[in-house]
Amino acid sequence: MAQAAAAKPDYGLDAPHIVKRMVGRGIWTLVAGAAVFFVNRNQYPGTAGALLGVLGAIAGIFFLIAGIHVWSSRVAKLQVRDRLLDAVEIAADDRVLDVGCGRGLMVIGAAKRLKSGKATGVDVWNAHDLSGNSAEAAKENAKLEGVADRVRIENCDARKLVYPDNHYDVVVSTLCLHNLGDRDGRDQAVREMWRVLKPGGRLAIFDLIHTGRYAEVLRECGAEDVRLSPWGLLWSLPARSVMARK
Repeated sequence: MAQAAAAKPDYGLDAPHIVKRMVGRGIWTLVAGAAVFFVNRNQYPGTAGALLGVLGAIAGIFFLIAGIHVWSSRVAKLQVRDRLLDAVEIAADDRVLDVGCGRGLMVIGAAKRLKSGKATGVDVWNAHDLSGNSAEAAKENAKLEGVADRVRIENCDARKLVYPDNHYDVVVSTLCLHNLGDRDGRDQAVREMWRVLKPGGRLAIFDLIHTGRYAEVLRECGAEDVRLSPWGLLWSLPARSVMARK
């Protein structure tokens, strides 16, 4: 009897409501186009065909957006993780914090690079932001990846981190801060991440749209070595990373 396939970690689908919405709109647009075509194909064949073509193209755009979201969640964010973790140069004994860890992508990736160090992931686990988002899912992924002994998962708001000043060697965050809703909240989260970072520590944030403002806040906090990566188009929105050293 063949053995069952080993379970694999699942880091979720980001913004699943957008994928469902785009697929739904694509389907309904195709249905509307087909209905218009079949009702009018005999009396107005040219017009009916043209309308079907236009509505089919619009449906294709909706499906493309959904596909970009799925690809970004299943493929691109794994690449983003590896680039960010390479950039912050995690040492084997570092203490690492992942703000907005979700199902554990970054905190687990960091833990794989540790030996005596520890990686902590914090979140409030909003299901609207990530499919199957929960602390239990993050812990299960850590077990499946073989790093449960190096990972700690805690409930904590990014705007009010419970850790002391100068506590972590590395602080990272991906696709979290834009979900905080307002500029003041995002600014406060960046300041908190900077506060808990040790002198000489490294900070990396990957997010959508607002990274220029994050860089401004870090400079206001006293960061001198602040770098922004080139823009990319992931999740159908401009995305890039900001790096800093304390």
